[in-house]
Amino acid sequence: MIRPDPLPAAVPVFPLSGALLLPRGVLPLNIFEPRYLAMVKDAMAATGAANRIIGIIQPRAEGAAGSRFDGDPPPLYDVGCLGRISDFRETDDGRMLIALTGISRFRIQAELDRSTLYRQVMADYDGFGEDREEPEPLAAAARAGLEDVLRVYLDAQGLSADWEAVTSADDESLVTTLASVCPFDPAEKQALLEADDLADRAGTLTALMTFAQGTGGGDRPTLQ
Repeated sequence: MIRPDPLPAAVPVFPLSGALLLPRGVLPLNIFEPRYLAMVKDAMAATGAANRIIGIIQPRAEGAAGSRFDGDPPPLYDVGCLGRISDFRETDDGRMLIALTGISRFRIQAELDRSTLYRQVMADYDGFGEDREEPEPLAAAARAGLEDVLRVYLDAQGLSADWEAVTSADDESLVTTLASVCPFDPAEKQALLEADDLADRAGTLTALMTFAQGTGGGDRPTLQ
């Protein structure tokens, strides 16, 4: 067996409302704020388990993360996702264009006292060990149901899809892509992040698309 790379205990976090990074998913980011430019530079220069590592997490309040200069920062959701900088480019106007590839979800143990412009947390990976393993494929009925609901959802949204690409995509790639690009609200994105496994995430995704069409009954999924 190949031993997975160790995960860092202390993680710099980028609070970003509406953003969703999942294990093995890819999130492109356009970095321009000074605090997050500093965070990316520090992550690139870090050694050991922290090298190129950034955590993506949603703030519970609307807006950006806040800093020591603009009042109290908003509280964060309990669960985020660790990402490794897999692509990096600096622009002539001082921005950084990066891509994060998801590694594992984490739960915040505690937020560290601020010694940098950006926020850092102590991360707990307990309960997320399967994030670093290939997931079990979806049951055939679940996959077919997801594709059926997707067709109706896209029609209702006035969107189209390359159905050859959809039907040929593996289960995880399809679920991860749809969860990332569909215009769900932040609480719904968080529900997708916190789903136990691929089957649960596919079921949550199917339910959210159904509710968006106005064809589902009951309440939307909520987070405690």
